[in-house]
Amino acid sequence: MRARLITSRLGPRFPFVFYSFGMTGFLHRFGRSRLWLLGLLLWLGGLAGPLAARGQGKYLTKAGYISFFSASIMEDIEAKNNKVAAVFDLTTGQLAFAVPVHEFQFKRTLMQEHFNENYMESDKFPKATFTGQLVNAAQVVKLLPTGSQNVEVEGQMTLHGVTHKVAISGTLQLRDGQLVVFAYFNISPADYAIDIPLLVREHIAKSVSVRVSLTCDAGAPALVSRP
Repeated sequence: MRARLITSRLGPRFPFVFYSFGMTGFLHRFGRSRLWLLGLLLWLGGLAGPLAARGQGKYLTKAGYISFFSASIMEDIEAKNNKVAAVFDLTTGQLAFAVPVHEFQFKRTLMQEHFNENYMESDKFPKATFTGQLVNAAQVVKLLPTGSQNVEVEGQMTLHGVTHKVAISGTLQLRDGQLVVFAYFNISPADYAIDIPLLVREHIAKSVSVRVSLTCDAGAPALVSRP
């Protein structure tokens, strides 16, 4: 299924104001929920470092898997990436993940170069990110111990510098103390200002199929005040 767009806008980068405000003023201005999401983004970007701590109900990975496929008359386009970083908080239903764009691996080196340099501009936009919320989180968490649950998440997806509010369906399962996540959806490059050259535009599918598979361990980052 296609990732359902709810609204769209060009999204500003999340400002790193954590270091510009005192903790009290920051909490008052932005609220604890936004602070938690900022903590996720800091950790996903490799910036949290010593701020990471274990927390009940939280699951994380830095080795998640994502792949995409697009059928083409000229040549099918497929790539894989096993460097997805993700954090899930089952106590609140909040989640976030980040994908390093340059880590996508193609069968052909030339195709990988075109992907990074001409389409995704990965030097300029090195990461794709998503932050969101499980729909009906309390009910999902209640039923999760009984088996795999079909879920829907709503949130902000940023790709190629463009942010859309989307809804994506998937599954969650607790297995041997780990949280297993799977999602399958389609993305339209045009929605994220990814320009396809006119010469090949008519020979490439208008949407790209995306698969996400994550196995997350217990424990997640928590923000603590700096001295």
